[in-house]
Amino acid sequence: MQPSLVDELSTWTALQLSMRGEVFSGWRALSGDAGFRCYFRLEKLPYLAVYAPPATENSLLFSNIARFLRQQGLAVPEIIGADFAKGFLLISDLGTELYAAHLTDDHVDGLYGEAINTLLQLQITQPTADLLAAYDAATLRREMELFPQWFIGELLQYPLNADEHQLLAQTFSYLEQSAAKQPQVVVHRDFHSRNLILRQTQQARLLPPGLIDFQDALIGPAAYDLVSLLKDCYVDWPRSQVRSWALAYYQQAQQQGIWPRLREGEFIQSFDLIGLQRHLKVLGIFARLSLRDNKHGFLNDLPRVLAYTLDVLRQYPALAGVHQWFYQRLMPRIEQQAWYYPLKLSQ
Repeated sequence: MQPSLVDELSTWTALQLSMRGEVFSGWRALSGDAGFRCYFRLEKLPYLAVYAPPATENSLLFSNIARFLRQQGLAVPEIIGADFAKGFLLISDLGTELYAAHLTDDHVDGLYGEAINTLLQLQITQPTADLLAAYDAATLRREMELFPQWFIGELLQYPLNADEHQLLAQTFSYLEQSAAKQPQVVVHRDFHSRNLILRQTQQARLLPPGLIDFQDALIGPAAYDLVSLLKDCYVDWPRSQVRSWALAYYQQAQQQGIWPRLREGEFIQSFDLIGLQRHLKVLGIFARLSLRDNKHGFLNDLPRVLAYTLDVLRQYPALAGVHQWFYQRLMPRIEQQAWYYPLKLSQ
């Protein structure tokens, strides 16, 4: 962020506070995320100042979604002030403690239980038709195309031939069809441990987590956010534990009318396949973040995302062809990468 923009945001923030009878006493910059937004935590006041570049970020949509979610009782930031043309926002600060820092064996069940309750509350909301667009096949396909473009082509420098393009196109179509069969609900699209804020009372009683980075929300497949939570790109858990949490969610979601009655295997397949869509996309995104945006730290998480991807590819007969191709053609190049190490998911 250019120094002149920082100064302008600082002046604007001080003005917003003065109109509330509050005094600007300084701030400190927060470390960046995968997007283009810049955050500053105010001193002595429970607010964040945000610069969201108008060329890449839709702050008006973010504000409208935040307002809707707060009306539904979800813990999201309040919009204190906004200049959408400049990309300036002043929002309430939900806290400093991310879920990611507290996911220990002793606490994860309670934390995920609260997160799943929040997810169910999100999924029963009914926004107006003009608030959120559809997470449709075209959008899913654009996301998956990041995998051949950035991960295969740019990061691995592997040239795909016509047959390989066709194999991937068939796989993408299969995943799109599976996603379309799921119930369509509000999807946060990044519902994971770095976007959930730990909240608790002074008596250390857990409260529903705060939600951030929901500006890309759409109406889409109901298992998507559950995959984001349970097959987190930044932390992994044993398969049996993930399955148990996923089925606990499904039982509650089925009782609330979000999902129809399915056999356990049918639900887990829906969960796995939308997870494959997400992780193919993430392989492309993390490669792009490194190569285009110089955010090389995301390469460290690629082995985990690869492990999730290969775990699903090997389980389903319809994916056997792409699974074999992945091992024969891509893994030799992957194993030569400086960031690679074999990560095996535990049972």
